[in-house]
Amino acid sequence: MTTRPPRKPDWLKVRFPAGPNYARIDRLHREQGLHSVCRSATCPNQGECWEQGTATFMILGNHCTRDCRFCNVDHETPLVVDQQEADKVALAIAELGLRHAVITSVTRDDLADGGAGQFAAVTRAIHARSPECRVELLIPDLQGSHEALKRILLAGPEVLGHNLETVPRLYPVARAGAVYHRSLKLLAAAKEIASDIPTKSGLMLGMGETLAEVLAVMKDLHLAGCNMLTLGQYLQPTRNHLPVARYVDPNEFSELRQKGLQLGITYIEAGPLVRSSYHAAEQFKGHHDDQS
Repeated sequence: MTTRPPRKPDWLKVRFPAGPNYARIDRLHREQGLHSVCRSATCPNQGECWEQGTATFMILGNHCTRDCRFCNVDHETPLVVDQQEADKVALAIAELGLRHAVITSVTRDDLADGGAGQFAAVTRAIHARSPECRVELLIPDLQGSHEALKRILLAGPEVLGHNLETVPRLYPVARAGAVYHRSLKLLAAAKEIASDIPTKSGLMLGMGETLAEVLAVMKDLHLAGCNMLTLGQYLQPTRNHLPVARYVDPNEFSELRQKGLQLGITYIEAGPLVRSSYHAAEQFKGHHDDQS
């Protein structure tokens, strides 16, 4: 017997993308041949963020070497690394006048450094063209390579993010190829290599995790020195992806935020539509306000 998925609640409704800023960012994507996680991963906040003039650029192509069951990014043969990509992204960010740019990528297990060199090149290119723009990186696990991680951190991003995505029990189901403790160690290593660069992670809720498991992950993140955390609702991209186990009430997100803050995480953004890059500039400011 097939179990019917839960009915999507009203609080998950989002407005259709529109407006002049949306059109401007869409044009730059097409003209420069750029990718964004906003579009490739079918982010529910694409309309709001693009209209506010913010976007998360996805480097190293839009074909991932892994096939996570929660993600809508294509799992295909990876594209050849574009040697002009750093300049293209930096130019787009300069034209948009961004003060806080988020850069992520597909997972590239086919590359010896996991794409670290490209992250470093993009970071330096953005800083060179837009010195006042903060660079927030959301990196893959680099297969646990601390040398690759060091290469990225030496480029001087203002924020280093790596998402745990879910609780360790669900990794075999949701994150084939990923290892919970490897990702946790990567975040801890980032603080050891560059203690002044704030670290950030994210979890999606509603895939079957328990409250106790979420609290345990938040405790692990605090012990790893993670400064910022996002908590959002998992949304099933297609019928071929992992089904939604339940929709988490907004009040529960608020309660989890308070519990995480009590554990010692500096800044937490939590809500049904929250994603890693959602209100990223505000998250950065909130973290630094708390530290001052």
